[in-house]
Amino acid sequence: MTVVAERPAEQADPTPPSPRTASVARPRAPRNISRWLLPLWAALVFVFLFLPIAVVIVYSFNVGRLLISWDHFGFDSFAAIVTKPAVRDAVLVSLRTGLIAAVLATALGTLAGIAMARTPGRWVPWFLGLLLLISVTPEIVDAVALLPWVVFLGQDLGISIFNDGTVRLVIGQSLFSIAIVSYIVRARLVGLDARLEEASADLYAKPLTTFRKVTLPLAMPAVLAGFLLSFTLGLDNTVVSAFVQVSGTTPWPVYVLSALRSGLRPEIAAVSTIMLVLTLTALALVALVLKRAGDSAADIARTMAGG
Repeated sequence: MTVVAERPAEQADPTPPSPRTASVARPRAPRNISRWLLPLWAALVFVFLFLPIAVVIVYSFNVGRLLISWDHFGFDSFAAIVTKPAVRDAVLVSLRTGLIAAVLATALGTLAGIAMARTPGRWVPWFLGLLLLISVTPEIVDAVALLPWVVFLGQDLGISIFNDGTVRLVIGQSLFSIAIVSYIVRARLVGLDARLEEASADLYAKPLTTFRKVTLPLAMPAVLAGFLLSFTLGLDNTVVSAFVQVSGTTPWPVYVLSALRSGLRPEIAAVSTIMLVLTLTALALVALVLKRAGDSAADIARTMAGG
């Protein structure tokens, strides 16, 4: 009698399947929705932000009586900056006051930033808090506070310089810019080695010589960046300028605001396009200066934001 041994039943393999095998056996998961939803949302945000600017640029080439009424394509609107005295004077006032305010803000902000970086003490946090207060205070609050102050100085105390429209605009536009320049210069010098200035003092250089030949060259990229940012911020200062300006010194943003009563004309868009190009050029110069100084893209973006 032949005994046939039964084949043992197959036992499960205790070895887990390889990841490749598991991925093949398992049904494919649906594509992550964030892969296309987030880029789409970002694109919509950018369109929402920049589409109005694009519309202004397009309508700046409109040759017609009103901005919203397209007539035909042309460059006649850009000639208004030369041919129309009101437009020309408003642009010149903005450029003049913006340049003077940038120089004033750069001078005061540079000294404040150097002082905070090179003479640390208990006063620095308090001073930074005051600068932060200036930065976060709404412009309408600054305007309401500044107007009676300059009127008191100019009319009640008889200091005639405060009755000048250019002086008022420079003061109003430089308040916020001083804080920005102080932040930028301080951040620049804090990251640099102070022993270079100490070595200059060890070589019997006078403090003024050390400042002129060592400290200022080290801070120069931040100083130039602060100057350009101050200039661009002064060009679009509307709220404070509308409060403190006097007759005969109307800056361009206030002129545009007053033009809303009679209807926007194509030259408003044309000159605004020129101002936009000027602002972007200044910001590009800021980025170029900081990049040549060795700042990273994150540092440049932080500087652009006033941090």
